[in-house]
Amino acid sequence: MADMPEMDIQMDPASLYREEMYTDRKIGTIRALIPITSEGATDLGRMTVFIGEAQIVTQMGPLPVSFEIDAPNLSAAVAAYGAAAKAGVERTIQQLQELRRQQASSIIVPGQDPGVLGGGGMPPGLGGGGGGFRR
Repeated sequence: MADMPEMDIQMDPASLYREEMYTDRKIGTIRALIPITSEGATDLGRMTVFIGEAQIVTQMGPLPVSFEIDAPNLSAAVAAYGAAAKAGVERTIQQLQELRRQQASSIIVPGQDPGVLGGGGMPPGLGGGGGGFRR
């Protein structure tokens, strides 16, 4: 695309992580992001980051929820999983409620696209109006 500005897409060799996944096959998953050097050796100068993952069931189906677990090691991350998951789910529910509130209070102006979460009708580009068959 000629109009797009030149993009500088490069990884930062000083911020590399190796990812390991752990699960109890019942409740959820913990991803450990282990800091490494650009040569692949563990970088002991940086802390491992633990990310918890869970799902909540909504009317639209399962919704993945990710949340950081503040822990110095895997054992502590496993112990803190429940509290971090609860906080992550509560934060996600609040965000969903805020989206619903914003959508419910939006004013629809004729001739404007109501957006992805908008009030019904055909999705953009699928034609709409008229209905019925033509011969």
